[in-house]
Amino acid sequence: MAEFVLVAGARLGAWAWDDVVPHLRAAGHGAYPLTLSGLADKRGVPAGQQTHVQDIVTEVERRDLRDVVLVGHSYAGIPVGQAAERIGDRLTRVVFLDSAVPADGESFASMWPDGGAEVTASIAENGGFWPLVGAAHFDGHGLTDEQIARLVDGSTPHPGASLTEPAALARPLGELPATYVKCVLGDPEPGDDVAELLTGDRWRLAELETGHWPMFSRPRELAQLLIEIVTP
Repeated sequence: MAEFVLVAGARLGAWAWDDVVPHLRAAGHGAYPLTLSGLADKRGVPAGQQTHVQDIVTEVERRDLRDVVLVGHSYAGIPVGQAAERIGDRLTRVVFLDSAVPADGESFASMWPDGGAEVTASIAENGGFWPLVGAAHFDGHGLTDEQIARLVDGSTPHPGASLTEPAALARPLGELPATYVKCVLGDPEPGDDVAELLTGDRWRLAELETGHWPMFSRPRELAQLLIEIVTP
Protein backbone atom coordinates (compact mmCIF):
# COMPACT_ATOMS: atom_id res chain seq x y z
CA MET A 1 0.00 0.00 0.00
CA ALA A 2 1.30 3.43 -0.97
CA GLU A 3 0.60 6.68 0.83
CA PHE A 4 -0.11 9.34 -1.79
CA VAL A 5 0.40 12.98 -0.78
CA LEU A 6 -1.29 15.02 -3.50
CA VAL A 7 -0.34 18.64 -4.16
CA ALA A 8 -2.09 20.66 -6.86
CA GLY A 9 -0.63 23.53 -8.83
CA ALA A 10 -0.95 27.30 -8.70
CA ARG A 11 -4.18 28.79 -7.34
CA LEU A 12 -5.57 25.40 -6.28
CA GLY A 13 -5.97 23.53 -3.01
CA ALA A 14 -6.70 20.06 -1.66
CA TRP A 15 -10.20 20.28 -3.14
CA ALA A 16 -8.73 19.84 -6.64
CA TRP A 17 -8.22 16.12 -5.89
CA ASP A 18 -11.80 15.39 -4.81
CA ASP A 19 -12.49 13.16 -7.84
CA VAL A 20 -9.17 11.29 -7.60
CA VAL A 21 -8.96 10.43 -3.91
CA PRO A 22 -11.90 7.95 -3.81
CA HIS A 23 -10.33 5.81 -6.56
CA LEU A 24 -6.98 5.63 -4.75
CA ARG A 25 -8.60 4.73 -1.44
CA ALA A 26 -10.88 2.15 -3.06
CA ALA A 27 -7.73 0.40 -4.30
CA GLY A 28 -6.38 0.22 -0.75
CA HIS A 29 -3.95 3.13 -0.86
CA GLY A 30 -3.73 6.14 1.41
CA ALA A 31 -4.54 9.49 -0.19
CA TYR A 32 -3.82 12.82 1.47
CA PRO A 33 -4.64 15.90 -0.60
CA LEU A 34 -2.79 18.93 0.73
CA THR A 35 -3.53 22.64 0.55
CA LEU A 36 -0.38 24.75 0.52
CA SER A 37 -0.14 27.84 2.71
CA GLY A 38 -1.81 30.95 1.31
CA LEU A 39 -4.29 29.06 -0.87
CA ALA A 40 -7.90 27.84 -0.68
CA ASP A 41 -8.77 27.03 2.95
CA LYS A 42 -5.35 28.39 4.02
CA ARG A 43 -5.82 31.71 2.27
CA GLY A 44 -4.28 34.60 4.19
CA VAL A 45 -1.35 32.57 5.55
CA PRO A 46 1.94 34.21 4.45
CA ALA A 47 3.85 31.88 2.15
CA GLY A 48 7.01 31.67 0.12
CA GLN A 49 8.38 28.68 -1.73
CA GLN A 50 10.20 27.26 1.28
CA THR A 51 6.95 27.56 3.26
CA HIS A 52 5.37 25.27 0.70
CA VAL A 53 8.25 22.81 0.92
CA GLN A 54 7.82 22.71 4.69
CA ASP A 55 4.04 22.27 4.32
CA ILE A 56 4.69 19.01 2.49
CA VAL A 57 7.40 17.75 4.84
CA THR A 58 5.24 18.59 7.87
CA GLU A 59 2.25 16.70 6.43
CA VAL A 60 4.34 13.56 5.96
CA GLU A 61 5.88 13.78 9.42
CA ARG A 62 2.66 14.77 11.21
CA ARG A 63 0.87 11.72 9.83
CA ASP A 64 3.99 9.56 10.29
CA LEU A 65 3.60 8.32 6.73
CA ARG A 66 5.83 5.64 5.21
CA ASP A 67 5.98 4.34 1.64
CA VAL A 68 5.20 7.89 0.55
CA VAL A 69 4.49 8.85 -3.04
CA LEU A 70 4.62 12.62 -3.43
CA VAL A 71 2.56 13.90 -6.37
CA GLY A 72 3.18 17.46 -7.53
CA HIS A 73 1.07 19.03 -10.27
CA SER A 74 2.18 22.06 -12.31
CA TYR A 75 3.84 24.65 -9.98
CA ALA A 76 3.74 22.14 -7.09
CA GLY A 77 6.41 20.03 -8.74
CA ILE A 78 8.92 22.58 -7.48
CA PRO A 79 8.19 22.30 -3.73
CA VAL A 80 7.42 18.58 -4.05
CA GLY A 81 10.81 17.93 -5.66
CA GLN A 82 12.55 19.68 -2.78
CA ALA A 83 10.41 18.02 -0.10
CA ALA A 84 11.14 14.59 -1.60
CA GLU A 85 14.81 14.73 -0.69
CA ARG A 86 14.00 15.98 2.81
CA ILE A 87 11.75 13.12 3.90
CA GLY A 88 14.51 10.55 3.56
CA ASP A 89 13.61 6.88 3.61
CA ARG A 90 9.91 7.66 3.98
CA LEU A 91 9.90 8.30 0.22
CA THR A 92 9.00 5.59 -2.28
CA ARG A 93 8.61 7.73 -5.39
CA VAL A 94 7.97 11.22 -6.69
CA VAL A 95 5.40 11.82 -9.41
CA PHE A 96 5.75 15.05 -11.32
CA LEU A 97 2.32 15.53 -12.89
CA ASP A 98 2.71 17.73 -15.99
CA SER A 99 4.75 19.92 -13.69
CA ALA A 100 7.68 22.21 -13.40
CA VAL A 101 10.72 20.59 -11.77
CA PRO A 102 13.04 22.38 -9.37
CA ALA A 103 16.53 23.49 -10.33
CA ASP A 104 18.89 24.61 -7.58
CA GLY A 105 18.98 28.41 -7.39
CA GLU A 106 16.17 28.85 -9.93
CA SER A 107 12.62 30.01 -9.26
CA PHE A 108 9.38 29.02 -10.95
CA ALA A 109 9.24 32.43 -12.61
CA SER A 110 12.85 32.38 -13.81
CA MET A 111 12.17 29.24 -15.84
CA TRP A 112 9.74 31.08 -18.11
CA PRO A 113 10.99 32.05 -21.60
CA ASP A 114 11.17 35.73 -20.64
CA GLY A 115 13.11 34.97 -17.47
CA GLY A 116 10.08 35.67 -15.31
CA ALA A 117 9.50 39.29 -16.27
CA GLU A 118 5.79 38.86 -17.00
CA VAL A 119 5.06 36.79 -13.89
CA THR A 120 7.03 39.16 -11.66
CA ALA A 121 5.28 42.23 -13.08
CA SER A 122 1.88 40.60 -12.64
CA ILE A 123 2.65 39.81 -9.00
CA ALA A 124 3.80 43.38 -8.37
CA GLU A 125 0.64 44.77 -9.93
CA ASN A 126 -1.63 42.53 -7.84
CA GLY A 127 -0.53 43.12 -4.28
CA GLY A 128 2.05 40.33 -4.14
CA PHE A 129 -0.17 37.65 -5.68
CA TRP A 130 -0.34 35.92 -9.04
CA PRO A 131 -3.89 36.85 -10.03
CA LEU A 132 -6.78 34.63 -10.98
CA VAL A 133 -7.39 33.62 -14.59
CA GLY A 134 -10.61 33.47 -16.57
CA ALA A 135 -12.35 30.51 -18.16
CA ALA A 136 -10.54 30.98 -21.47
CA HIS A 137 -7.27 30.01 -19.76
CA PHE A 138 -8.54 26.42 -19.53
CA ASP A 139 -9.66 26.04 -23.14
CA GLY A 140 -8.11 23.23 -25.18
CA HIS A 141 -7.39 20.96 -22.21
CA GLY A 142 -10.19 18.43 -22.55
CA LEU A 143 -12.34 20.02 -19.87
CA THR A 144 -16.11 20.35 -19.88
CA ASP A 145 -17.78 23.68 -19.19
CA GLU A 146 -18.73 22.36 -15.75
CA GLN A 147 -15.15 21.35 -14.98
CA ILE A 148 -13.86 24.74 -16.09
CA ALA A 149 -16.44 26.45 -13.87
CA ARG A 150 -15.20 24.40 -10.89
CA LEU A 151 -11.64 25.46 -11.59
CA VAL A 152 -12.52 29.13 -11.96
CA ASP A 153 -14.81 29.24 -8.93
CA GLY A 154 -12.45 27.33 -6.64
CA SER A 155 -9.22 29.14 -7.46
CA THR A 156 -7.57 31.70 -5.19
CA PRO A 157 -4.78 34.17 -6.00
CA HIS A 158 -1.38 32.52 -5.62
CA PRO A 159 1.25 33.86 -3.16
CA GLY A 160 3.81 35.56 -5.37
CA ALA A 161 6.87 34.86 -3.23
CA SER A 162 6.47 31.12 -3.83
CA LEU A 163 6.94 31.78 -7.55
CA THR A 164 9.94 34.10 -7.30
CA GLU A 165 12.00 32.49 -4.51
CA PRO A 166 14.73 30.09 -5.71
CA ALA A 167 14.66 26.37 -5.14
CA ALA A 168 17.28 24.79 -2.88
CA LEU A 169 18.39 21.23 -3.66
CA ALA A 170 20.93 19.30 -1.60
CA ARG A 171 21.65 16.78 -4.35
CA PRO A 172 20.92 16.31 -8.06
CA LEU A 173 17.23 15.86 -8.85
CA GLY A 174 18.06 12.92 -11.09
CA GLU A 175 18.96 10.86 -8.03
CA LEU A 176 15.33 10.75 -6.89
CA PRO A 177 13.14 7.80 -7.90
CA ALA A 178 10.68 9.66 -10.10
CA THR A 179 7.99 9.36 -12.75
CA TYR A 180 7.17 12.29 -14.97
CA VAL A 181 3.57 12.20 -16.22
CA LYS A 182 3.14 14.19 -19.44
CA CYS A 183 -0.37 15.29 -20.33
CA VAL A 184 -0.05 15.24 -24.08
CA LEU A 185 -3.12 17.15 -25.30
CA GLY A 186 -1.78 20.18 -27.16
CA ASP A 187 1.77 19.84 -25.79
CA PRO A 188 3.03 16.27 -26.23
CA GLU A 189 6.72 16.59 -25.39
CA PRO A 190 8.40 17.23 -22.01
CA GLY A 191 10.62 20.29 -21.75
CA ASP A 192 14.37 20.06 -22.23
CA ASP A 193 15.06 19.96 -18.47
CA VAL A 194 12.73 16.99 -17.99
CA ALA A 195 14.01 15.25 -21.13
CA GLU A 196 17.52 15.37 -19.71
CA LEU A 197 16.39 13.94 -16.37
CA LEU A 198 14.61 11.12 -18.21
CA THR A 199 17.96 9.96 -19.63
CA GLY A 200 18.95 8.85 -16.13
CA ASP A 201 18.21 5.40 -14.75
CA ARG A 202 15.93 6.57 -11.91
CA TRP A 203 13.36 8.53 -13.93
CA ARG A 204 10.46 7.14 -15.96
CA LEU A 205 8.01 8.75 -18.39
CA ALA A 206 4.26 8.12 -18.46
CA GLU A 207 1.59 9.81 -20.57
CA LEU A 208 -2.04 10.79 -20.20
CA GLU A 209 -4.24 11.58 -23.18
CA THR A 210 -5.64 14.78 -21.73
CA GLY A 211 -4.72 18.37 -20.88
CA HIS A 212 -2.95 20.08 -18.01
CA TRP A 213 -5.62 19.52 -15.32
CA PRO A 214 -6.15 15.72 -15.40
CA MET A 215 -7.58 15.59 -11.87
CA PHE A 216 -10.63 17.30 -13.38
CA SER A 217 -10.67 16.03 -16.96
CA ARG A 218 -9.63 12.40 -16.35
CA PRO A 219 -9.70 11.67 -12.59
CA ARG A 220 -10.34 7.93 -12.88
CA GLU A 221 -7.60 7.48 -15.49
CA LEU A 222 -5.20 9.57 -13.42
CA ALA A 223 -5.86 7.49 -10.31
CA GLN A 224 -5.35 4.29 -12.29
CA LEU A 225 -2.06 5.57 -13.66
CA LEU A 226 -0.85 6.50 -10.18
CA ILE A 227 -1.73 3.02 -8.97
CA GLU A 228 0.13 1.44 -11.89
CA ILE A 229 3.19 3.55 -11.13
CA VAL A 230 3.49 2.06 -7.64
CA THR A 231 2.48 -1.50 -8.57
CA PRO A 232 5.48 -3.84 -8.86
